[in-house]
Amino acid sequence: MAASHNLDPFIGCLKRDGTLVLVGAPEHAHPSPSVFNMIFGRKSLAGSLIGGIAETQEMLDFCAEKGVVSEIETIAIQDIEKAYERMLKGDVKYRFVIDNKTLANA
Repeated sequence: MAASHNLDPFIGCLKRDGTLVLVGAPEHAHPSPSVFNMIFGRKSLAGSLIGGIAETQEMLDFCAEKGVVSEIETIAIQDIEKAYERMLKGDVKYRFVIDNKTLANA
């Protein structure tokens, strides 16, 4: 689930005429961004339930170019129940990623 964030620092990183697109819905609403940051830079805020293939590729290319990486916890498919229990308890710091090599042993 997405988390609620102060959007001002993200909007501040946008170039003139830039758009911040929110993907996902947080449990609690984001605080309203500062109007002046948006007006003076002609910046926009948009939302989408999903990103398209072209946008996803653009994001992946950007991350590769800038060295942006995600922090994950790799788990074996055999540990999926434990991972689910941890998620329910809120004991997850990163996203779980299932190691495909463990699928053959399932």
